[in-house]
Amino acid sequence: MECQPQRVVSALNEGDTPLAARAGRGDRQAFTALVRRHQDGVFRFLLRMTGSRDEAMDLTQDTFMKAWQALPQWQPQAQFRTWLLQIARNGALDALRRKSVVAFEALDEDAVIVDHGPTPEERLHTRQRFGQLEEALRRLVPEHREVLLLREVEGLSYAQIAATLRIEEGTVKSRIARARSALLAATRRATGGIGDE
Repeated sequence: MECQPQRVVSALNEGDTPLAARAGRGDRQAFTALVRRHQDGVFRFLLRMTGSRDEAMDLTQDTFMKAWQALPQWQPQAQFRTWLLQIARNGALDALRRKSVVAFEALDEDAVIVDHGPTPEERLHTRQRFGQLEEALRRLVPEHREVLLLREVEGLSYAQIAATLRIEEGTVKSRIARARSALLAATRRATGGIGDE
């Protein structure tokens, strides 16, 4: 039993592909390493897609349960991260369809990184701007919101986004352009055009 923590540590140093292959053969330690590596990114994506911390937590758990069940069919030519985000995306879209409207929710204070250097007024202004940006992001249609989150927050390449969403790379580029325009317009509406450059 002493070697189990060491197995998890050594598994954390492996790439996704060998871990996913081992997990697909039933290796729980390999799957644990994959969960530790990707759970924060999946949660962040789902939180911003759904706007609900509780729902994002449930969907994150559901994503990994579905991934565990589907891993025996996973093919190494599919990047594990994009495959996992496909599962998360499908869950988020199902949840949004069930709601049929996108809820507007105030940004949790613990999600804001506070620098102790600025004055209280500057911090308030920053928090308001960040909240306006989050609200503008939530106003976007899901296909625009997801493509921006995958690119700007998760840092996926155009090719990875295309694989995740199962669309052409050119479609990714045009969606990102439209999504950025829509986000800018929504932000301007939320701020009354203040801060435009």
